[in-house]
Amino acid sequence: MDVILLDHIEELGLVGQTVKVKNGYARNYLLPRKLACLATQKNLNFYKGLIEAKQRKLAKARGAAEIQASELSSVELIFVRKSRDQDARLFGSVTNADVAEALASKGYEFDRRKVSLSEPIKRLGEYKATIKVHPEVTATIKIVVDPEVSSKDGAGQ
Repeated sequence: MDVILLDHIEELGLVGQTVKVKNGYARNYLLPRKLACLATQKNLNFYKGLIEAKQRKLAKARGAAEIQASELSSVELIFVRKSRDQDARLFGSVTNADVAEALASKGYEFDRRKVSLSEPIKRLGEYKATIKVHPEVTATIKIVVDPEVSSKDGAGQ
């Protein structure tokens, strides 16, 4: 089924694009939530003003998002976690929710779903995370996981 997107949908397309989706996805998800409409000339004419307004809004927001992305690329987050000494495995892990919370403490508010880790962080070391600032703009931040220093480490050895 061909539909015209009325909103940006991750992995599908941007506002105003005509895309082909499965019938059930369109009927059960896109159309009831008013995220898309059937791709007919009548609907294209009807929603033309709405689509153009959303495209202008996205274009305007992109400039601010690029500035924020350049600021974010200099951010380095340091997490201190307990780990096994011999193989540097963490007790627990660092998740995208942890990253979003640490960014919030630095003044950058992002939903945890906009944070993408290239791999699960389960060991000490340096990692990269991608933040989706805008549908077309992403920023990469550096994450460092350091071991927790306990009072037992220096005593008695």
